[in-house]
Amino acid sequence: MEQIPGKPAAGVIGLGIIGSRVAACLRRAGHQVWLWNRTVRPEPNFLSSPAEIAEAARHIQIFVSNGEALHSVLRAMLPALTAEHVILNHATVSPADTLTAAEIVAEKHATFLDAPFTGSRDAAAAGQLVYYIGGDPQALERVRPQLEASSKQILEIGEIGQASVVKVATNLISANAVASLTEALALLDRYGVGLHKLPLALENNAARSGVIDLKLPCMLGADFDPRFSLKNMFKDVQIGLAMAEEKNIELPAAGSFAGIAMAGLQRGWGDEDFSVISRFYDFPGQGHTLPETPAPSTSAQAEEATHKPAGLKNLWGLLRRKK
Repeated sequence: MEQIPGKPAAGVIGLGIIGSRVAACLRRAGHQVWLWNRTVRPEPNFLSSPAEIAEAARHIQIFVSNGEALHSVLRAMLPALTAEHVILNHATVSPADTLTAAEIVAEKHATFLDAPFTGSRDAAAAGQLVYYIGGDPQALERVRPQLEASSKQILEIGEIGQASVVKVATNLISANAVASLTEALALLDRYGVGLHKLPLALENNAARSGVIDLKLPCMLGADFDPRFSLKNMFKDVQIGLAMAEEKNIELPAAGSFAGIAMAGLQRGWGDEDFSVISRFYDFPGQGHTLPETPAPSTSAQAEEATHKPAGLKNLWGLLRRKK
């Protein structure tokens, strides 16, 4: 799509699972998008350095893997930064790394926003991410149209660093929920209960959650294509444990997940979806193809992408027919 007059150029740094899809959303919305990634990609408007991105665009979204990578990118960008720039960090990093990043950007009087998100691969592709924002509300208003291209909601959290705390906290919930789901499936299996009964039992059970809706069909179908990788969830849980240690808080559930995740990394599962920890129990029947149901209507597709993936909808439909 050609750039729509009046829409500012957008910069995207980091073209992984999420960044690449956010860039596509921006193009669809009519922005001219300038890209950089540590590994060269055959993408339109791919530039040779972060500094060139800053020369081409004033509003820049960063999707990198950790605090060290974030600081490296910002320092490389520094010579080209001006007071007109708004830099948005979407990587999940510690509050301390976030504050350091803000200090680097402030050296050139540019503005930094702490902007982690929730939503995995499919949500990003559908433009249905939710951004948590820490920082200057006026700066947010400057970049809001750019964020709206890839999101369904933008939540103002508070100061720089506080959005990062929210992101880490919610990822601890997701990690522990998947670990509990894995254990529940193991228990059913060992007592001879068909694993397909669990989604039926959860339909009207308070334990049902969004993360269960997303991950249960992946576990039952052995579909570990990465929506959110095990290595990244391990990294985020490690950040949470370090944050807790700073405040003298014990997080036994998070510590347990970290141990499970480390064992998965040692088995070479790091690039697979973090629901891959269910492989430790080797559930019989994993890998069975779920029956297909008609595709959702166009108006429902975006909502479907973030709330109930096709696999779970298909599975529940099958169970209703069996009743």
